[in-house]
Amino acid sequence: MMNTRTVEIWVGIFVAAGIAALFMLAMKVSNLSAYTDDNGYEISARFDDASGLKVRSPVTMAGVTLGRVTDIRFDTNGYQAVVTMQIESKYNTLPDGTSANIYTAGLLGEKYVGLLPGAATDPCEEEKLAAELEGRPPELEGMECRPGYLAQGSKIQLTQGSLVLEKLIAQFVSKFMESDGSKQETEK
Repeated sequence: MMNTRTVEIWVGIFVAAGIAALFMLAMKVSNLSAYTDDNGYEISARFDDASGLKVRSPVTMAGVTLGRVTDIRFDTNGYQAVVTMQIESKYNTLPDGTSANIYTAGLLGEKYVGLLPGAATDPCEEEKLAAELEGRPPELEGMECRPGYLAQGSKIQLTQGSLVLEKLIAQFVSKFMESDGSKQETEK
């Protein structure tokens, strides 16, 4: 009788540990536990192709996760995917010339947004250059003279969409068929 009770307790502990392990695995796979900073800022980028990118996909720079994708929608005016990203507030010095690309982790892994730093533009430097080219004195009054950084509501201009393996294969086959057809015509 006592032996059966001990076995039941051990089975209960084993089942509880299994449920806890499944819960932890589900949290890891869904990326729900990976990003919790709500004090960041949102930026957006337009892509011609956002295939495979999902909400909660990582946003990285130099292999470090800076934030997550929060929204993906289709813009019917430009026929592009608009991707909104939440960047952690501690990364508030990303230059406004930053570009965004959609990459694949590994050969068939998940998609993520990779940011590449660009030049931070200084509106005063641009005005000085324009004034010099036009032969006039620069009009710097009221201008904030410091390099620009991405901030809440910034839009990344330079983007490259997702590379889709099926499209690459189709292009390769198409080129192969064209070159094979032109060889047959020259042989005739």
